[in-house]
Amino acid sequence: MLSINNIEVVYDNVILVLRCVSLEVGEGRITTLLGGNGAGKTTTLKAISGVLGTERGNVTKGAITLAGQQIQGKRPFDVTRLGIAQVFEGRRVFEHLTTEENLIAGAHLIRDGRTVREGIEMVYGYFPRLKERRAQVSGYLSGGEQQMLAIGRALMSRPKVMLLDEPSLGLAPMLIEEIFGIVKRLVTGERLTVLLVEQNAAMALAVADHGYVMENGRIVLDGSGDTLRGNSDIREFYLGLNEGGARKSYRDVKHYKRRKRWLS
Repeated sequence: MLSINNIEVVYDNVILVLRCVSLEVGEGRITTLLGGNGAGKTTTLKAISGVLGTERGNVTKGAITLAGQQIQGKRPFDVTRLGIAQVFEGRRVFEHLTTEENLIAGAHLIRDGRTVREGIEMVYGYFPRLKERRAQVSGYLSGGEQQMLAIGRALMSRPKVMLLDEPSLGLAPMLIEEIFGIVKRLVTGERLTVLLVEQNAAMALAVADHGYVMENGRIVLDGSGDTLRGNSDIREFYLGLNEGGARKSYRDVKHYKRRKRWLS
């Protein structure tokens, strides 16, 4: 459904951030993009959603297509109209609006009031906590509730593809499991396609159908979620496991560092 073909991204006409990046996001599937800080994951999402221009970035090579239609270079508003919604890192709810007012703001593309109300009830069905706090000012919601609200607000535009940027950031493990479980239900119940950027590799690979690993602005490895979970480099460098499957100790990490095979 969503294809990125050999793109390069340059900031300020000088800084090359992404190099020859290609990936496929299958319809009705969860695809994850893993990597450390500064690898280029968020830049990839911004290239898709069209917001690079606000940061003086441009796609200078390659193509991004949605269902065969080229979308790179389009305005963020137009990309959203085509069916792509991005949930940014850090949640970014409208703190002075109530929970329900945030959801209404997410429906800015929809003109029919009945459709907006149906969308709100759909969101409340997946996130009952938001219904309980529908009249509460969102700045006073917990971190987990704000993340739910950010996802719910994105759902209000009825997207075909959702771009999720670090949804687990700053959340307790139980909340992370709850939110990822809801994302899986959305894929099934709403026929949603998800591109998930995560540093929590264990959780991301537990829910993803397919995954890519990005380092230094390029894709270095890809495979199914099961294949990546079994890859020795992924287990060591992203899951913190040794060859036997046990957690590596600080002493092991301090005294031994194997070079990643894709850098050899």
